[in-house]
Amino acid sequence: MPTLLSYWEKQTFLQGFDVAVVGGGLVGLTAAIFAKRLRPTARVLVLERDVLPNGASTKNAGFACFGSVSELMEQEQRGGTAALLAVVRYRWEGLRLLRELLGDAAIGYEPLGGFELFRNEEAALAAECRSRLDYYNQLLGPIVGEPEIFREASHRRAHFGFAGVHGILENVAEGALDTGRMLHALLRLAWQEGVVVLHGVPVESLESGPTAVKLRTPLAGLEAGRVLLATNAFSRQFFPDLDVTPGRGQVLVTAPVPGLDLPGTFHYDKGYYYFRPLPGGRLLLGGGRNLDFAAEATTEPGLTPLVQGRLEQLLREVILPGRDVAIEHRWSGVMGFGQELEPFVGELAPGIYGALRCNGMGVAMGARSGQRAAELLMQ
Repeated sequence: MPTLLSYWEKQTFLQGFDVAVVGGGLVGLTAAIFAKRLRPTARVLVLERDVLPNGASTKNAGFACFGSVSELMEQEQRGGTAALLAVVRYRWEGLRLLRELLGDAAIGYEPLGGFELFRNEEAALAAECRSRLDYYNQLLGPIVGEPEIFREASHRRAHFGFAGVHGILENVAEGALDTGRMLHALLRLAWQEGVVVLHGVPVESLESGPTAVKLRTPLAGLEAGRVLLATNAFSRQFFPDLDVTPGRGQVLVTAPVPGLDLPGTFHYDKGYYYFRPLPGGRLLLGGGRNLDFAAEATTEPGLTPLVQGRLEQLLREVILPGRDVAIEHRWSGVMGFGQELEPFVGELAPGIYGALRCNGMGVAMGARSGQRAAELLMQ
């Protein structure tokens, strides 16, 4: 049965929009907020298909990171030094922008630092990364504003109590935040700025027109002067040839662990696994899509015995060896990956723009992508 809408609902919530943003996560909400600030008289709408975003905005690990040494090495080899500098600047500016926009207290930001762990069989990789510490400190120092971003931290192995870890490198400029509180703060700010945010309204199709873009939804047909797709890997529903591939990340959270003392954010196995403490002595652990890239290249939520089993093995054999730890929560989120190091922000069709493909670093890049998208929308 079709929804019967009142005159008031249509007038207030469903018509007269200059900009419609599809996707109510970090990128979409920041784009809407910045669009409204650039043109306060504009009518800006955000449409989110679910009660909460179903990508990664509230399903990620809450890492405020911009790259471990092994990741930086791989990215520089892949794209060159100029591209690496550009993407690190993008990440760092994105983190700064997010913190300035919402405030550290509102998002639970903690400057814990980050640690990259090297397995015993990665001794050669660890040695190569150590040999590059001075290089990356000098290269990235002007961006981050810290002369010694990366440093040796293997002396902390005994304190952390890990098993099978050859060495540890530290990134002193990284941190962690609470992504639930982050989204809550973004929603509050969006409404405060005059943005209309509607949840539970999926967009089924988009059609460019001479003066407006038509959006078909189960609720009603809508129009807006310009539309932004902030739906990351889900954007291929509308543009199948986009350079964005889904990557599902599976996560678990333990019950409280007595005496847990792991202050920091941690990357393991070239960043394919990651873990960090949570309030109440819990530990968050995620990753493992490298076990079966094809199976995890999906926009479908879900958990697999292969990945969850490996996460539990890593938890009990490496991170908390010999401890009997219960699991309280499990979930998955969907990231978007592409060939380029930087996200895509640009026009996809007349009047339709995209801001997507954060390559697994949406927390760092999302606010900057939203700001860039707003500048395009309001020009």
